[in-house]
Amino acid sequence: MNLETIKDPKFLKNCSRNDLETLATKIRQFLIEKLSVTGGHLGPNLGVVELTIALHTLYDSPKDKLIWDVGHQAYVHKILTGRANQFDTLRQYKGLCGFPKRSESEHDVWETGHSSTSLSAAMGMAVARDLKQTDEEIVAIIGDGALTGGMALEALNHIGHEKTNITIILNDNEMSIAPNVGALHSILGRLRTAGKYQKVKEDVEYLLKKIPAFGGRIATVAERVKDSLKYLLVSGMFFEEMGFTYFGPVDGHDYDDLFANIQYAKDTNGPVLVHVMTKKGKGYAPAENDAKGTWHGLGPYKMESGEVIKKPGPPSYSSVFSNTLIRLAEKDKRIVALTAAMPGGTKLDQFGEKFPDRMFDVGIAEQHATTMAGGLAAQGMKPVFAVYSTFLQRGYDQLVHDVCRQNLNVFFAIDRAGLVGADGETHQGVFDIAYLRHLPNMKILMPKDENELQHMIYTAIQYDDGPIAVRYPRGNGYGIPMDEEFQEIEIGSWEVEKEGSDATILTFGTLLPMAMEAARTLEKSSIHVRVVNARSVKPLDEEMMAMFMQENKPILTLEEASLMGSFGSAILEHIHDQGAHHVVVERMGIPDRYIEHGSVPELYEEIGLTTENIVATIRSLIPGKKQRA
Repeated sequence: MNLETIKDPKFLKNCSRNDLETLATKIRQFLIEKLSVTGGHLGPNLGVVELTIALHTLYDSPKDKLIWDVGHQAYVHKILTGRANQFDTLRQYKGLCGFPKRSESEHDVWETGHSSTSLSAAMGMAVARDLKQTDEEIVAIIGDGALTGGMALEALNHIGHEKTNITIILNDNEMSIAPNVGALHSILGRLRTAGKYQKVKEDVEYLLKKIPAFGGRIATVAERVKDSLKYLLVSGMFFEEMGFTYFGPVDGHDYDDLFANIQYAKDTNGPVLVHVMTKKGKGYAPAENDAKGTWHGLGPYKMESGEVIKKPGPPSYSSVFSNTLIRLAEKDKRIVALTAAMPGGTKLDQFGEKFPDRMFDVGIAEQHATTMAGGLAAQGMKPVFAVYSTFLQRGYDQLVHDVCRQNLNVFFAIDRAGLVGADGETHQGVFDIAYLRHLPNMKILMPKDENELQHMIYTAIQYDDGPIAVRYPRGNGYGIPMDEEFQEIEIGSWEVEKEGSDATILTFGTLLPMAMEAARTLEKSSIHVRVVNARSVKPLDEEMMAMFMQENKPILTLEEASLMGSFGSAILEHIHDQGAHHVVVERMGIPDRYIEHGSVPELYEEIGLTTENIVATIRSLIPGKKQRA
């Protein structure tokens, strides 16, 4: 069978067990080969091959709705729904998306890149089905890590309460991006070792039928016996108590076990949870034996050896953050680090090794982490919540209500700020300035390079008057020399990188080199542009702004953030509030749309963040200036 000729999953219904075994082997070989070139989420997809085949065999997609939580594990689904011939373009510009994408296929019924949304979406689709009186099946596939997210638990509670006809497939591989934490993980652990719950349940009910239940008193005793046996024989009744019929644990790599239990679920009214045990990375030894989460999502690798191809270069911004925090924590015992299931991505795993008592991985629970940090700050500690820009969005109300309103001294280390490339729309960190800037008491900084980052981290730790955020990009620094001694940066201060008398570019972070290149280009035409490292996004440098307004020269703001509500908006607001309506301001940044996947340079080109466009914009702002061709 040629995977690239598959058009839709209907062919599966005519396949024998041997055919399905052969198909699973081919899909694993295909993924290992293709992802060795493009990179991607290999481990999660190798683990769900048989499960995905079983689901598409027993259900009729797209009539029946298969909703993939997070979407890291949807590659097999994409292959079975006719997209294998696009895998050479996976996560590349204008290519196949690494997550479910509604515009790609009618089989992708829900888009996601963040975890724990599938159950709420499933509830919405199920209610719509019931109101329209149609008969499609609603199936959500969620991992054991994502199930620990608060949103998933809220949905479980509601689905169980409403007794809605929904099937939840719990894909339990005992490992998400990082080792799971929390009481729910312990419940799943007990269920894994409890044997076949449904068989035990049936045996209990058979025994109870043998009890001669005469009269209400005996019936009551019988029910108590049933409950007692239930708790005695089955290690954990969490899902049943929430209103679900529970099937499992099921061997996620055994077709007979999968088909039988999924069919049980189809034949059962009300909410059902099928607990499927899978092996993350199955079929590829390096991924199967991965204990650090390397093979969850990665770049290109050598297929034969499993060696990850790493380009030598300067340290990553995440590593600089972690190493700096470790140095500071050695002297300041108040520092406590928090992560929401991303210790490896944020590099806080290194901090945890050094200070295990002062490092907390709260699981996929950004809301909890934000407010927990507030509680730590309220008691005089120095909490540092390291979180990706797009994941901090999930804790917005806690930022507003719990941290900023109380002016609590929490340090938000915002990783992956700006465009991140291959992960696309759900992970582009371009909204954090807009959703943080308008919050009273919040301060926002961004460094121009890795050396300035270490000084900003030091500054944030020294700062003690409310919340502060330091945002930094994905990827490596520039390899510049690192100062041995930390220096405190004055919050609300900018620095001039290049003087100029005709116009001013205000920028920060990753776009500063582009601004400098544009200024040098303009210099050749006798146009002299000042370039300012506006490293304090909030508060602004009011002294420097007063000077710009007095000069009355054009200003261009340049940022890797949403044009609506971010730094450029702050400059316009400030000029308006000062009554300096005569000052001309132009803005460049992320337009009012979601930016899809691709390399960062390709995305810059697409949205017009280029040296050429900066040069052209500056020229348009000073048309009266004599320009030498």
